[in-house]
Amino acid sequence: MTLATRIHDGFLALLIWREKHIQEKTFVVILSLLVGIAGGFAALILKSLIHLISGLLTSHLDQTGGNYLFFIYPAVGILITMLFVRYVVRDNISHGVTRVLYAISQNKSRLKRHNMYSSMVASSITIGFGGSVGAEGPIVFTGAAIGSTIGQAFRMSPRVLMILVGCGAAAGIAGIFKAPIAGMLFTLEVLMIDLTTVSVMPLLIASITGATMAYIFTGYDVEFFFLQSEPFVTGRIPYAILLGVFCGLVSLYFTRVMNMMENFFSSMANPWKKLGIGCLILSCLIFLFPPLYGEGYGAIVDLLGGNVSGIVDGSIFYSDRDNVWFIILFIGLIIITKVFATSATNGAGGVGGTFAPSLYVGCMAGFFFAYLLNNTFALDLSVKNFALMGMAGVMSGVMHAPLMGIFLTAELTGGYELFLPLLIVSTLSYGTIKLFEPYSIYTMRLAQRGELLTHHKDKAVLTLLKVNSVIETDFMAVRPEMSLKEMVGVIAKSNRNLFPVLNDKGDLLGLVLLDEIRNIMFRPDLYRRMHVETFMSAPPAKIDISMSMEQVMKIFDDTGAWNLPVVQGGKYVGFVSKSKIFNSYRRVLRHYSED
Repeated sequence: MTLATRIHDGFLALLIWREKHIQEKTFVVILSLLVGIAGGFAALILKSLIHLISGLLTSHLDQTGGNYLFFIYPAVGILITMLFVRYVVRDNISHGVTRVLYAISQNKSRLKRHNMYSSMVASSITIGFGGSVGAEGPIVFTGAAIGSTIGQAFRMSPRVLMILVGCGAAAGIAGIFKAPIAGMLFTLEVLMIDLTTVSVMPLLIASITGATMAYIFTGYDVEFFFLQSEPFVTGRIPYAILLGVFCGLVSLYFTRVMNMMENFFSSMANPWKKLGIGCLILSCLIFLFPPLYGEGYGAIVDLLGGNVSGIVDGSIFYSDRDNVWFIILFIGLIIITKVFATSATNGAGGVGGTFAPSLYVGCMAGFFFAYLLNNTFALDLSVKNFALMGMAGVMSGVMHAPLMGIFLTAELTGGYELFLPLLIVSTLSYGTIKLFEPYSIYTMRLAQRGELLTHHKDKAVLTLLKVNSVIETDFMAVRPEMSLKEMVGVIAKSNRNLFPVLNDKGDLLGLVLLDEIRNIMFRPDLYRRMHVETFMSAPPAKIDISMSMEQVMKIFDDTGAWNLPVVQGGKYVGFVSKSKIFNSYRRVLRHYSED
């Protein structure tokens, strides 16, 4: 007996023992701890790889002038990433958060095993070499894949797999930001996993464990040191309200331009053309605006620490670092161009998320808002406080996650004393963008295709249902040239009162309803004179097998029908009935609502 066989047999014995001795709820808690440890450790590895690569490449660069290596580094990093993804991974690993959402709603929370490492490797190269994206999307993908893989190994149900996917994502966010509350809120607001008595404990344990891993290995310091030297007073509330609306509009701009650029790159079939155009855009922007290099967290630290002029270090504009109005212009251009740099990175073939870019743009937007008002109207707004508030505002707007934006900003910086203005800015930013965009940057494409699982229980269950799972095929088909006598013979053999009419190619031509021909069925004088094509009727509507269940139910409501034919490319497949959908609906609702 080989070692692999012994391990396999031993694992099967463990599974059998677990099913007999450990209840599922208890075992899910144990698995959430394992997922939390693995997810937190993955976050540490990813951060370390990014800092290692970035440090090796940029530590020697000149801070008092332009650096032409910024033209080369990002292109090299994206080229390496593209080759790795194309020839080693051989799978699309971009848009990590969206792919996790898709797996939850459409693939029973099953993710591929290579996602446990492929996103980490690809994103560390992309970001380390200067790609203007974040590591949070990849770590969510990685953590979710860890949770899914562990759950599949122990043969957990799709309902439990969904919880473990959320645990992995929460552990990744908590580990990379040292933010356990934000990690859990991410799964609730972005991944839209329901908070139930079954899910709350595993999600908490995974988030806390992921953050603890970060604390153990990197210390208890917050990610961005922030010292609140100027207290927030009630007289500043009107400005916080204005900032909230401003952040909402910035979020809208970020989302719309990101979608526009994604469509632009998607229209190109040639990957080398994408690489060339994307790298050209990215390299030029980073050369002009060095703070766009990588995640850009150094610029956030400078602004929160009061080092305003440090924003132009390493650029060709270094000599203008003491010009107040140039600083305002420089930061304004960074806000405008960051989204182009991010979309060019991903469009060219890099791997990274929009999580960190939204945090970055928010910090710049908040600082820009206060700095501009101070120098225009001689006010004394705290630019540090407003930069912090802007981080929460834009993140809340872009991700449609106000609670996560509030708590993540507070946990990242220790700025809990600004909780009231953080609440104001985040809520107003979220409310502003919701007027224009009902879905976040992660969910809008899935929502348009009817593939998004939400907290709306009715829509969630319909999303989980698939048309091909409720198709009934035991209907006897007839031909249009068949006589009434032959039709009566078919009726005698069938236990259905509905008959699809098909041609030789399998195309659906119409329907024969038993109730509609009952008055002529018993007239022998018509048996040879009448044919199916004379008494068949057109279906009230046809269901395409690719339709979402929400679309199917709308068609049923509009037509008032009880049975509708299903086609694929015009070819008859079967029928869908309301009764079958209702039975499946109740089954799925009961399965995913168990506490």
